[in-house]
Amino acid sequence: MKDLDSELSVRALGEQGLLKRLQKFCPADLVGDDAAVLTTQPKKSLVVTADMLVDGVHFSDRTTSPEDAGWRAAAANLSDLAAMGATPIGITVGLGVPGNLAIAWVERLYQGLTECLGQYNTVIVGGDVVRSPVTTIAITAFGQADPNQLIRRAAAQPGQAIVVTGTHGASRAGLELLLHPDQGHDLAPRDRATLIRAHQRPRPRLDVLPFLFPIPDTQHPTPIAGMDSSDGLADAILQICRASGVGARIDRHQIPIPAALSNWVGAEQAMKWALYGGEDFELVLCLSTDLAMKLVDQLDQSAMIGITTAQPDVWLVDSSHTYPDERLSFEQGFQHFR
Repeated sequence: MKDLDSELSVRALGEQGLLKRLQKFCPADLVGDDAAVLTTQPKKSLVVTADMLVDGVHFSDRTTSPEDAGWRAAAANLSDLAAMGATPIGITVGLGVPGNLAIAWVERLYQGLTECLGQYNTVIVGGDVVRSPVTTIAITAFGQADPNQLIRRAAAQPGQAIVVTGTHGASRAGLELLLHPDQGHDLAPRDRATLIRAHQRPRPRLDVLPFLFPIPDTQHPTPIAGMDSSDGLADAILQICRASGVGARIDRHQIPIPAALSNWVGAEQAMKWALYGGEDFELVLCLSTDLAMKLVDQLDQSAMIGITTAQPDVWLVDSSHTYPDERLSFEQGFQHFR
């Protein structure tokens, strides 16, 4: 017998009915008022970030289940907190949906949200629901950090090492496989699944923070600059350099790219996806060489890929002289409204 509740629409349930259902995904003592009250520890900075995902722009039924859309929405916001050196404490969810959208889709979305948040002891503490012609997920995430251990884009100095915390290009490859299932037949099933999972279920690198700040309330001799690579590795490096008034030299052979990706599409296409594909959600950090070496020794798949310079341009260089030096720019990456 068909489950009638699974075909119930948002319009049929109504705003209050929908809110009542969604409240079960939140701690009961944190929802029900006009705002959530979050207690942070003394001598901590509250860090707030917001991110929006729109159906047809950031996800679609062709590539993303409701659970995966929820996971990706949560991961994107937690990644922004990790990029600031902050530990998450809660999120709010603004949801815009058409009235004829199935309730089951919405509940599956929230299931994905809570699955991701649960990995990092984070909860949904409130939000809003409105009617919208396009499904839209707007999240505000709250975190806390020691004010002496915040990571900022504008903190880079010439002569610092540039570290990435993991491989790049996998998410873009996974999207390609989802959009074009007839491609990638030469990939081993495990490699294919790994690339697709990189796109559907990215993991924010909150696990990196204890390695950067092992001793609470300790000021490092030089600040750490950084951001995440959600808009692409090249974009992250360029953003940091622009904010800090420095440049960089990046060694293309040091950029960690999945071997399966290079074997599938070739070295040049793999490099393009690593630099400009986006949504890998790794951290890009500028820090002292000593700390960089320790970090790379402790983190699998991380790498020192270059150095910051006093000259303002960012160059991709080839130590083997196979490829000419390439000046990186924002123009090759994804930009809204282009």
